[in-house]
Amino acid sequence: MAALGLGSDIVGRSRFIGEYTLPSCFPVTELAVASISAAGLALADLMSAAGKLADVTIDSRLASLWFGFSIRPQGWDLPSPWDSIAGDYRTRDGWIKLHTNAPHHKAAALRVLGCAEDRDGVVSAVHRWTGSDLEHSVVAEGGCAAMLRTGEEWLTHPQGRAVSSEPLVLWDRAPLVSPSFKWRPSRERPLAGLRVLDLTRVLAGPVATRFLAGYGAQVLRIDPPSWDEPGVIPEVTVGKRCARLDLHDVEGRSTFERLLSEADILVHGYRADALERLGLGTSARQAIRPGLIDVSLNAYGHSGPYATRRGFDSLVQFSCGITSQGMAWRSSDAPISLPVQALDQATGYLMAAAAIRGVAARLRGEPLLQASLSLARTAHLLCSNRANPSENEFRKDDAGDLGDEVERTTWGPALRMRSPIAVDGSILSWDSPAVALGSHSPTWVN
Repeated sequence: MAALGLGSDIVGRSRFIGEYTLPSCFPVTELAVASISAAGLALADLMSAAGKLADVTIDSRLASLWFGFSIRPQGWDLPSPWDSIAGDYRTRDGWIKLHTNAPHHKAAALRVLGCAEDRDGVVSAVHRWTGSDLEHSVVAEGGCAAMLRTGEEWLTHPQGRAVSSEPLVLWDRAPLVSPSFKWRPSRERPLAGLRVLDLTRVLAGPVATRFLAGYGAQVLRIDPPSWDEPGVIPEVTVGKRCARLDLHDVEGRSTFERLLSEADILVHGYRADALERLGLGTSARQAIRPGLIDVSLNAYGHSGPYATRRGFDSLVQFSCGITSQGMAWRSSDAPISLPVQALDQATGYLMAAAAIRGVAARLRGEPLLQASLSLARTAHLLCSNRANPSENEFRKDDAGDLGDEVERTTWGPALRMRSPIAVDGSILSWDSPAVALGSHSPTWVN
């Protein structure tokens, strides 16, 4: 909690219940509990700033299950989260993971491999490459890939060394531009009245903004006109408005700047240089919205040769040694990654905590506005805290784990897992069901 500046007086207000350990040679359940606790304790601290002392209760079993999927369709099925050729492949000298869920990432990989969209063809083509050469070529072509490295190889790699020297949360303590902040938290919906502009995609950023929406913030998610991620959208758009804008278009850019000028928090997960190339770097964003609380996500860290590289949870696991350690633990000749997308999930809750800490700083008149996090630094945290391996089977939820209220999503009725956290008795709850991307107009509702 030190990375978030939370004192022992707040941390001491947490209580843990429930028992369950996710199957892994890494402390994944402990990471789930710690990261969700961090978001809850940040909320409790925010409420204390307004004279409301709050206790935080975390259910470790439900926290573990929420690190999987929280939604349970009733009479319909979730789309597969993986594209037909995404996955792990043998190279001449090891293994590589291709992440091809986005059409342009798939096209980039197939151009490099020179084969059709056929898994057998991809298997054959990949086997002709070394892992290092194929990773470099796919990334250079605009795709997403990661060769399998051991933890020791990662720690001696320039990017691994860079990440290990970074803080878990990188704060920019710029001078407070706009000290006036009349908003105050309420006990029932602590974040009600805050506006969150969401420029994130699978999966950490949407988890962060889902948490903020779950405690009352108005979240407006903005996606490009053609973007989709059908395998996870029902999971993460609950409680949000979802609109589309083309930031390269004059009208779309003007609309975005208007929305930004009225936002309290911006959460973004574009590559480190993407907004800068659009002329929307840090100083430009602060000029548009003085005092903006700015929380960003990067895959591979904020410094080093991979700082602007495209990346996802599963790729970072391959890069940093988590997957190879899983292979050794299971005595497997094939890659063994974590049982859940734990880097995404944990980083998402830490991003939510950072956003809430930013709100608290503004409430107190402190100069703490910008926070940057990365999947690779969360991986470093996980790898630095070993635990006794858990041989548990991945536990399926039962009826008692589900809430009673039916969620009328775009795709059909669904139930959600019961909340893994309660802050002063208030649990995660949302004012609207999950919806498809582009379901709303790009406007604030109040």
